[in-house]
Amino acid sequence: MSHHETIETAATKDIVGIYQSGSTHMVGDGFPVRNLFPSNDLDREVSPFLMLDYAGPQYFTPTDHPRGVGEHPHRGFETVTIVYEGVVAHRDSAGNSGVIGPGDVQWMTAASGIVHEELHEKEWAKNGGTLHAIQLWVNLPRASKMTAPGYQTILDADISAIALDGGGMVRVIAGSFQGHKGPARTFTPVELYDVRLKAGNRTSFAFPEGHNTSFFVLQGRASVNGSQAAGDAELIVCTRNGSQVTVDAQEDSRFLVMAGEPIEEPIARYGPFVMNTRAELMQAAQDYQAGKMGHLS
Repeated sequence: MSHHETIETAATKDIVGIYQSGSTHMVGDGFPVRNLFPSNDLDREVSPFLMLDYAGPQYFTPTDHPRGVGEHPHRGFETVTIVYEGVVAHRDSAGNSGVIGPGDVQWMTAASGIVHEELHEKEWAKNGGTLHAIQLWVNLPRASKMTAPGYQTILDADISAIALDGGGMVRVIAGSFQGHKGPARTFTPVELYDVRLKAGNRTSFAFPEGHNTSFFVLQGRASVNGSQAAGDAELIVCTRNGSQVTVDAQEDSRFLVMAGEPIEEPIARYGPFVMNTRAELMQAAQDYQAGKMGHLS
């Protein structure tokens, strides 16, 4: 074996495991979710990501009263909503509102505190339809947890889509792939790609050494670096060491690639708050109750 090949082999990421949803529940009355983490106790392996809720795909009957989740607070992290099917309307206490549909992403920085609601969009709800989405929580480092809240509506048209040789596509939401940068602004290094790969095809990614990397298969069947294949709603988690990842699609597949620099700080979480200490959580609850995160008018 040549010296060059040895280096390449050493750079391949190994697989920590393949996980199925650890819990299933309704968020409000509009988001039936399967949770992949934190229910699988993967905090260290998926940092800076804190949560992955996979909503649907589920059909909702027509209604004049849009379903969803009403006013609730967040502090200490960011929520990222990726819509595959359906239309979701957002309103928050910082005065932001927006509607996201198929291919769109909403990146909300709760940071020091925000109150928001997420409902099925009125016209869409009137007609009924299938909802299919992912919500991620992305941690903020201690130094950024109490910064001002922010909001990014990232429309499908703003997201670079790179065609893969042989059949497939990578949409870069955050980070960069083959020189194409994603539109999302992040506090720490994060790579987030929406990928489609046709059966029998493969594609490769390179991530910075030491970054956590995982692949959530929404639909289809795919394997990473020759591992056992993962199917619908399964999560493949890689080791931190190594940087090269090759994905093979056994069936037409769609998956979400999540990678990032781990945030090596204590995590204290309670409901909608994620801080570093228990005292900060208590402060967050008090601040919310005192109206310091605002309310929806």
